[in-house]
Amino acid sequence: MTHYPTHTPILLSPPHLSGEEKRFVDEAFRTNWIAPLGPNVDGFEREMSEHLGVAQGARLACCATSSGTAAIHLGLILLGVKAGDVVLCSDFTFVASANPIRQLGAEPVFVDSDETSWNMSPVALRRAIETLVAQGRHPRACIAVDLYGQGCDYPALQAICDDYDIPILEDAAESLGASVHGRACGTFGRMAALSFNGNKIITTSGGGMLVSTDASLVERARHLATQAREPAAHYEHVEAGFNYRMSNVLAGIGRGQLSVLADRVARRRAIFARYEASLARRPGVRFMPEPVWSRSTHWLTAATLDPAAAGCTRDELLAALSAQRIEARPTWKPMHMQPLFAGCRMFAHDPARRPVSQRLFEQGICLPSGSAMSDEDLARVAHTIESALSPARAAVA
Repeated sequence: MTHYPTHTPILLSPPHLSGEEKRFVDEAFRTNWIAPLGPNVDGFEREMSEHLGVAQGARLACCATSSGTAAIHLGLILLGVKAGDVVLCSDFTFVASANPIRQLGAEPVFVDSDETSWNMSPVALRRAIETLVAQGRHPRACIAVDLYGQGCDYPALQAICDDYDIPILEDAAESLGASVHGRACGTFGRMAALSFNGNKIITTSGGGMLVSTDASLVERARHLATQAREPAAHYEHVEAGFNYRMSNVLAGIGRGQLSVLADRVARRRAIFARYEASLARRPGVRFMPEPVWSRSTHWLTAATLDPAAAGCTRDELLAALSAQRIEARPTWKPMHMQPLFAGCRMFAHDPARRPVSQRLFEQGICLPSGSAMSDEDLARVAHTIESALSPARAAVA
């Protein structure tokens, strides 16, 4: 039997630096550009625009922000969301997707996932819009979230929203480097929000970006994100703004990280393939599907575990991994199940059945997926999972 030492923890998705970051950060220190804004911010926005624009075939405008959440907040403001409005939002997501809706005084209405991609269900979206419009509540915007490195079915979602003139804000916090029908995630909808949090596929430690083909919207975002300061010699303000701009130092990290994005995507996809090859034949184990129209980064390898077939519950598997100092986590708890959003409406993919998002949470697990994982660590995780599952139920090769 192979022995795997357990003295070194294996983390879920730690930062992975390339070495290129140091050159840009050193330049910031050398020139004393330490405060917010500066040449690295300008460079990071320009290089991201070029990176995404190649796939989009259009010129993109970008505004680097202090977080992905800040980018979503600004995006909703630019879409005209105000107190009392209704905003549609993916149900199966992290709370940062929905918090800005509530913070603007608007009402979030959640939309279930489908089994095909685990992302927003076009079927549920159409039902939600038709129901709300019939009740005189025309949604102001729709936040569609790209989950775990995989984009939504945007042609289907966009067609539905276009029928009702509802703009889409793409939450691409988890999907930079992915594509849908050959088009880069982060380029769909009226605007898109990116995240460079410490656990993302590339990181600036903390930060985000708002992206759009509408340069006037991004220029407006840049104004609001810089305390809405008017062009005057003194500090002149005619509206409330925010301190939402990225620092020049962190943008330098982002420039170095962006240069290795393709390598990071390739490694995470290889990690997913290794897990799938080891475990997909086990009864009760089902990995997040990748539709033919999608190319996922597999930012996090996610799977569901049917305890009746697997001989092990999701929580028992989490405990077995934790005992070996391996970090894994449940999939996102749906927004309609969060105490924060108690009483908010949610439209299921199939009203006659339990929401897809609820099942994915109850059985879902995210496995260590960091691009710096060694093959030995990957084998250690797979071995621990195989040991936790009932050997008697293992599929015969």
